Amino acid sequence: MTDLIPAPRSATPGSGAVLLTRDSRLHADTATSGVAHWLGAVLRQATGLPLPEGRESGDTEGGIGLRLDPGLGPEAYRLVSDGSGVLVEGGSAAGVFWGAQTLRQLLGPDAYRRAPLDRDRAWSVPYLTIEDAPRFRWRGLMLDVARHFMPKEGVLRYLDLMAAHKLNVFHFHLTDDQGWRIEIRRHPRLTEIGSWRARTKTGHRASPLWDDKPHGGYYTRDDIREIVAYAAERHITVVPEIDVPGHSQAAIAAYPELGNTDVIDTTSLSVWDTWGINPNVLAPTDNTLRFYEGVFEEVLELFPSEFVHVGGDECPKDQWRRSETAQARMRERGLADEDELQSWFIKHFDAWLSARGRRLIGWDEILEGGLAEGAAVSSWRGYAGGVAAARAGHDVVMCPEQQVYLDHRQDPGPEEPVPIGWVRTLEDVYRFEPVPPELTPEEARHVLGTQANLWTEVMEDHARVDYQAFPRLAAFAEVAWSALPAPADRDFAGFRRRMAAHYGRLDALGVAYRPPSGPLPWQRRPGVPGRPIDGPPPHR
Repeated sequence: MTDLIPAPRSATPGSGAVLLTRDSRLHADTATSGVAHWLGAVLRQATGLPLPEGRESGDTEGGIGLRLDPGLGPEAYRLVSDGSGVLVEGGSAAGVFWGAQTLRQLLGPDAYRRAPLDRDRAWSVPYLTIEDAPRFRWRGLMLDVARHFMPKEGVLRYLDLMAAHKLNVFHFHLTDDQGWRIEIRRHPRLTEIGSWRARTKTGHRASPLWDDKPHGGYYTRDDIREIVAYAAERHITVVPEIDVPGHSQAAIAAYPELGNTDVIDTTSLSVWDTWGINPNVLAPTDNTLRFYEGVFEEVLELFPSEFVHVGGDECPKDQWRRSETAQARMRERGLADEDELQSWFIKHFDAWLSARGRRLIGWDEILEGGLAEGAAVSSWRGYAGGVAAARAGHDVVMCPEQQVYLDHRQDPGPEEPVPIGWVRTLEDVYRFEPVPPELTPEEARHVLGTQANLWTEVMEDHARVDYQAFPRLAAFAEVAWSALPAPADRDFAGFRRRMAAHYGRLDALGVAYRPPSGPLPWQRRPGVPGRPIDGPPPHR
């Protein structure tokens, strides 16, 4: 009856069902009108029922009511289905929205379709009471649109998929060596030049294969506004990432003066067409700082999020070691080494963002050389960075590569398409624990939550992204939302049983997930080499 994903904290069944008919109404007040608009729109298209919206009191006779209950937590909700109808109450509009997502699941897989399959069918919600609230306030998905561009409609689709799984932070990886994806008015060459590459490596970087078709695209300022607004309607925060000082060749190709011009001929660089760690990094000059301050000024105009991600990962220091300009900057600032130079660079933008009421977050390399107070860390190189950051009083988002990098392969079988990294099965993801056990309760309070990451080097279109994301993202969503026991004690058999129902929802949504039996013929990529890593991944 309650094959819900993520699992609620409690679900008490009753005896009977609420029937939704052509006379059923959708009741909401001003505080919940946005949720009512969303719920009414999706249910009308799926059921064909008119479900007119009303603003009268909480009478839900035969219909659906949405209202606030200040006694509930901010994202908590209570769903009661009984003889008077269905009532969803939340501690905020976000809580009501998550309750509405649960209601949609209770209506069955066809509630996810865009047109009714049978206008005469009966729609019902079983009598029950659900009490629910999330474990973490940061329940994230990172999507890399720099390596392979995802058009705006695909991004909006992923926001819907996140909302259906009660995920609430969309980490938008907008820039990298292989492409710059956001319009910046004062620096137009970032998109004129930086958003397109002449060709693309097919498969892992050691692959001999190339796709010689130019690849690229970017989001206009209005596209970004639309994405942010669409996310906000679904109670999802969009956290933009502008990568500095590494992963920046697309920007240097557009503006060569940003690179280490006293070491290499930066005018010869183009947008990178392969994968891996790029040696061409930003020069630590005042010109670079002013350039990126201008970029971030426009980013702040478009994204109201508390956090702004600045990358900070995989920044080779070779060019700085050879650059007299970089060495002079180190002497001027009294910096001991190039790690401290990167720390100085990151601290500059931490102070710049803090002065504007925002918070910096970066990958765990920003810990090297010292981290500014107030900055937060995305712990990707295992748990160690997150542990160190939490113990130092920094907030942390746990996203360890060996656990929740969904670009890693799902099975050791030879038919797995472009196999990357360790095998991370559905069960592996379900048994992921975001809070390291060695943290004290005080330190653990710095774990804001967790995030799954989708790096798209070998994901050329949305179908490949779907394959890598699902069904594992459903397991991750339950880890992020539900109050689960210790990993070894989790009921994976029960989750797998609930997934049998959830596959029907994914089918209705058109998600090209990996079937439990293995990839379908069209999901395979025979002859395209990946980089599988054998054996179990390191835990730390």
